[in-house]
Amino acid sequence: MAKLGAFSILLLIVIVTTVLLYTSRFGEAGGDSSSSFVKKTISSHKIVIFSKSYCPYCKKAKAVFKELKQKPYVVELDERDDGWNIQDAISEIVGRRTVPQVFINGKHIGGSDDTIEAYENGELAKLLGVNAKNDDL
Repeated sequence: MAKLGAFSILLLIVIVTTVLLYTSRFGEAGGDSSSSFVKKTISSHKIVIFSKSYCPYCKKAKAVFKELKQKPYVVELDERDDGWNIQDAISEIVGRRTVPQVFINGKHIGGSDDTIEAYENGELAKLLGVNAKNDDL
């Protein structure tokens, strides 16, 4: 009987430990903090670009804002330990996992092609309240 009790306690400890480890890595703790980071970042800055430093599409999107003389807040996901989790959170929020993902005044603009299109048709300048000088990128 005592052996069964010790085994049950050991089994309970293993189960609790497994659950705690799993939720701290994959569950609410990691997911919620990344999602909160994304939402807070978007709401705290006029222009936000979630990017990867080596990505040519990200460089194109950043060039649009340079052309407009606007300084975006850039989160380089490849330079962060939690970049993968942040990218997962972005995917949950906007339905896309690709980079770049651009936000202006809290509004999701889209990726590189969407940003360039908004620049070319004047929508981006309107959202930013600036005059556009449309040179070819």
